[in-house]
Amino acid sequence: MFRKLWKRVCLCSIMGITGCGAYTGVPAKASYRLHPAVKDPTPALRQAAAIGVRTYENPELAHRENVDALLIVSFGTTYAESRRLNINATVAAIQAAHRDTRVALAFTSHIIIDRIRAKEGRVIPTPEQALEELLTAGCTRVALASLDIIPGMEYSYMTAIFDLYKANFKKMTLGTPLLYWMGQEGQRDDVAEFARAFATQFPPAALGENKAILVMAHGTLHPANAYYAVVQHRLNQAGLDRVYVYSVEGWPALGEIIPLLKARGIREVLLMPMMLVAGDHANNDMAGTADDSHKTLLEKAGFSVSVYIHGLGENAAVRKMFVERANEAWAALTGETV
Repeated sequence: MFRKLWKRVCLCSIMGITGCGAYTGVPAKASYRLHPAVKDPTPALRQAAAIGVRTYENPELAHRENVDALLIVSFGTTYAESRRLNINATVAAIQAAHRDTRVALAFTSHIIIDRIRAKEGRVIPTPEQALEELLTAGCTRVALASLDIIPGMEYSYMTAIFDLYKANFKKMTLGTPLLYWMGQEGQRDDVAEFARAFATQFPPAALGENKAILVMAHGTLHPANAYYAVVQHRLNQAGLDRVYVYSVEGWPALGEIIPLLKARGIREVLLMPMMLVAGDHANNDMAGTADDSHKTLLEKAGFSVSVYIHGLGENAAVRKMFVERANEAWAALTGETV
C-alpha cells in the first residue's frame, strides 16, 4: 500500500487531505504517500495514510492572509519548579528558534490544568481552548508541536484535535513526538538519536562494575508502549547495556527488571526518570519513601539506591530534539526551514 519515502521530502499526490503533506520544503522525511497505483483512495484510506508530519490546507480559506502561530502541547505537571526547568525551558528554546512568531502553550491533562488553577491561580489552556484563542486572535495558520515522548494516547489526543480543528484554519500542521521514526524504509532513527542524547546525562561512575542505571518511563496501555523495547535495544547497541528501561504503568515493570539485575550481580543502582518533567511519578513513585516506591522496593531487594530527579527538558541534547520536531511542524506550515 505504501511506497518508500523520498530521501528528503514527500509530495502528496492529493491536495487537502488529512495528514498528507503538500510539498513544503521540509528537510526531514515528513510523511508517507499512497502508492501511485491507488487511483481513487477513499477518505478512510487517506486518513489511514496519515503518518509522520500531518498537513491540511483548507481551499475555502485560501484567500485569507497568512497570520501564523506555533502551539506547543505538553501533558503538563503540577510541580512548578519542574515545569519551569523542563516545559518552560523547552518552550523558550523553541521560541528562540522562532523569535518573531506567536508561540502558545497548552496542556493535555485536564486534571493538571484544574490543579494548577486551584493551587497557583494560573490558567493554562487545553489544546482546544488554545486553538479557539488563536482563532479569536485572527491566526489563520497554526503549527502544532508535541512535547510527548512517544506517539501514545496523549499524542492520539493531538491527532484527534488536529482532525477536529483543521478546517477552521487556512492551514494546519502537526509535528511528531520526540520518538517516532526508527530507521525503517530509509527514515531517520529517532530512537538511536535519543539514546545518544539521553546518555549525556548518565554519570560514568554509575555504570561501573556491579552498578546499573534504571530509567523510569511512564508506560501506557497504548501499543506505543513497544517503543520502550526499542529504546532498550538502541541503548544496548550504544554499549549502554547497564542501563535498564522500566515503566510505572506499562511494560516492563520494575518487578521484571530486578531478576535481571540480580542475575548480573548488580548491587548499586541509580534511578532516573525518562520523562519530560520530574513530577509526581519521579518524586513519589520512583524516589519516594513509601513502602511501594521503587527506591524502597529495590532497597528491600538488597540494592544500594541513589536517585537523579531531573526531567528530560533539563537535558540540552534532548531539548534540541524537541526544537527540531517543532521546526519540522513549522517548515511544513510555512515552507521556511530554521
